[in-house]
Amino acid sequence: MQLTDLSFRIQMKREFNKGLFMTLLSGKTLTLLLTSALLTLTGCGGGTSSGTPQWVAGVFAPDSELAGQCTANQTGSELTEKLWLRSWSNDTYLWYDEIADIDPAPFGVLPYFDQLKTQELSPSGADKDQFHFSMPTSEWDSLNQSGASVSYGAHFYLQQTDGGLDRKITVSYTEPDSPATTANLTRGAVILEIDGVNVQNAADSASIDTLNNGLFPDSVGQQTRFTVQDLDTATSREITLTAKTIVSTPVQNTKTLLTTTGKVGYLQFNSHIATAERGLFDAVNTLSDSGINDLVLDLRYNGGGLLAMASQLGYMIAGNQSTQGKIFETSTFNDKHPNTDPVTGQALTPMPFIDESIGFNSGLLGAGQTLPTLNLSRLFVLTTANTCSASEALMNSLRGIDVEVIQIGDTTCGKPYGFYPTPNCGTTFFTVQFKGENDKGFGDYSDGFVPSTSPTLASEIQGCSLSDDFSHDLGDTSERLLSAALYYRANGRCPTLLGKAAKAKPRTQVIDTGFILEDTRTQNVLLNNRILTQSPQY
Repeated sequence: MQLTDLSFRIQMKREFNKGLFMTLLSGKTLTLLLTSALLTLTGCGGGTSSGTPQWVAGVFAPDSELAGQCTANQTGSELTEKLWLRSWSNDTYLWYDEIADIDPAPFGVLPYFDQLKTQELSPSGADKDQFHFSMPTSEWDSLNQSGASVSYGAHFYLQQTDGGLDRKITVSYTEPDSPATTANLTRGAVILEIDGVNVQNAADSASIDTLNNGLFPDSVGQQTRFTVQDLDTATSREITLTAKTIVSTPVQNTKTLLTTTGKVGYLQFNSHIATAERGLFDAVNTLSDSGINDLVLDLRYNGGGLLAMASQLGYMIAGNQSTQGKIFETSTFNDKHPNTDPVTGQALTPMPFIDESIGFNSGLLGAGQTLPTLNLSRLFVLTTANTCSASEALMNSLRGIDVEVIQIGDTTCGKPYGFYPTPNCGTTFFTVQFKGENDKGFGDYSDGFVPSTSPTLASEIQGCSLSDDFSHDLGDTSERLLSAALYYRANGRCPTLLGKAAKAKPRTQVIDTGFILEDTRTQNVLLNNRILTQSPQY
């Protein structure tokens, strides 16, 4: 079944917009079909007598005139690529009126894209837009469709002061059948040295570059030497890991836990990528067959991804009766488009709770299959500051239909914004285009959802503020967050435990002194956002 068939069925069944699944044609939006016959290049940002486009401050050609005019295929130039970015941003960017309209001539294409965003700060003092990025289209397709990225298969938790001069690197979890697992690298192991550079004491730019390069490889075959101290050991050991293309396993550790008051499901969900659809389908089937009474959903490392998948999971958790006729999320665009989606051209209508498979990766799960359900009226969610975007949308949307969400862990990252990946000339661009709200109209959590024993703000959720616990495996009932969730379920209150998370503070700008460890790979940035798609596969 083709996606267009499915989206039509969803539209007819739920009277919701099929625009989520609209198709890009040769990198151009459907608007091009309507405008290309009527418009000429003489209007491209000013133009010349010969029709060559050029930049004129305050004058914007329709982006459809400029789409696909690339240096590589000799249909355009670097300037037309930049002018397309400029017009596209002016039309679709959520804060378009905060972009400084500067001459693109001094910049390359990607450096110019970096300029096309707001420079304003949020009320808490952080950058208002922390989500602006691009990546090669081939890399986006590979990562999103198959979950493939260059890695050792180990995910790291970085503890560091604002200046980066006091740091600790801990393994948070690993991917199955990866170089990390082959080397017996497991959760809780501490990285002491990378290629001979001491992690804690590195205090010059060359050493920091070595640490970052070793932690976050960007090429297959890169070899890095690590000195590690495994959990509950007093000695260290040395291992060498070789980076390879890793196909991640976003759904792990599906378990049914037996308690004195019934069966509790546990599910570790790490990313809303295309390959997760089959994993979630199977996991929920398994938990449904086992007859669980409650679910603990571990989102502590889930930075987000495909919003439609969050909608599917919301339906599978709450079931048909709770979601029937309800909104998963309403997307609000800039004031140029109060009633129409600027990307698809469709009238704005909310996203439903999707009750059928979409076939994100048809080799794993075809489109049109009825999704299994758990029919739960409450959900325990385990969170950290790495719980972002589509994961937060899931929490917000379930609260919007009165599913009781109990949050155990730390304050989430705070990303109520999202975008459509838009390709042009071999690069896919991601710029903030919408803000999401739940069925009750709430979406104001830019500083994250905060677990609280006595919530007073709409962004505070009943639950327990606790720090992550690297001394136990994920899914272990003795692990701090899972243990607290089970205790809360049995007693209706938080346990008295060590490891309480630090009280949430207003976010401030971190001054980079050159000693910060940071995963700047586009694959990492991608997976920490909410994404609507218009590709024919979706």
